[in-house]
Amino acid sequence: METQILQADAKSIEIAAALLGSGHLVALPTETVYGLAADACNEIAVAKIFEVKQRPEFNPLIAHVIDYEAAKELVKMTPLAKELMAAFWPGALTLVLQRKENCPVAKLASAGLSTLAIRAPKGEVARAVLQKLGRPFVAPSANPSGRLSPTKANHVADMLAGKIPLILDDGPCRIGVESTIIRADGERPILLRAGGLSVEDIETVTGPLIDGTAPSSDKSGIGKELPHAPGALASHYAPQAPLRLNALNAEPDEGLLGFGNIKGDMNLSAKGDLTEAAANLFSCLHEMDQRFAKIAVARIPEVHLGRAINDRLTRAAHKD
Repeated sequence: METQILQADAKSIEIAAALLGSGHLVALPTETVYGLAADACNEIAVAKIFEVKQRPEFNPLIAHVIDYEAAKELVKMTPLAKELMAAFWPGALTLVLQRKENCPVAKLASAGLSTLAIRAPKGEVARAVLQKLGRPFVAPSANPSGRLSPTKANHVADMLAGKIPLILDDGPCRIGVESTIIRADGERPILLRAGGLSVEDIETVTGPLIDGTAPSSDKSGIGKELPHAPGALASHYAPQAPLRLNALNAEPDEGLLGFGNIKGDMNLSAKGDLTEAAANLFSCLHEMDQRFAKIAVARIPEVHLGRAINDRLTRAAHKD
């Protein structure tokens, strides 16, 4: 299969929506990372995502919708969910809620669970495709399962060229890490994945979150509770090169990815800005992975977007 890379404009967005409507996969940018989109209501198209990504079928997907009105057709709303949607949608927040009995989203997207993860993206290209398609799409990161997430079109091409018909290119993703995931089907919010919306911002609306981020280390899904959110496996987001975290300097056989005053071969943010570091994380890791056999990473503060960065780094460094 030949993979086209097209600049995102009105014409290419129409092409993307037509391909999705015909059951094909399309890689497209959101404000978080590039996603591998499929018509969420097409079981065969959703199954193609698992095939192309070699993704475990017990790992659920996120359904992307245009707004609250579209979301309420798919899931059972709670007061907590409404409050979070009003405060942070569209944006980098995914909510896990109970599916409605007549929910048209493919059951495979829920990976055997009674819940559905749902998000209204803020990225203009993703929203334009949703408008043209007229129904939700699922869109996990556009990469082989467990590998580094793509934040540029060329990252997708390097990993998936020849496997999908189209990549929409709209430059680097603004946020650079995946969405924050909150379970919101009860009275209290449960953090399932740290991401592009900080815990501190969410807690200004909800009060303290319950931490439900402990990873599942079982890739088979046998004998374990199924993960309720994408990115919940202990080993995930990984480069080919081994990672060493909280490094002050590099060993002779390592490249150093710095932060702030720890300079390194590359630097996530020389000024120590966590928003900039999150936007640069996967792009820097992609480049470091091509240049070095081993990668050392400077310590990242465990606050604001630093939580999401450390979550990705910890999973990337995990050894099965």
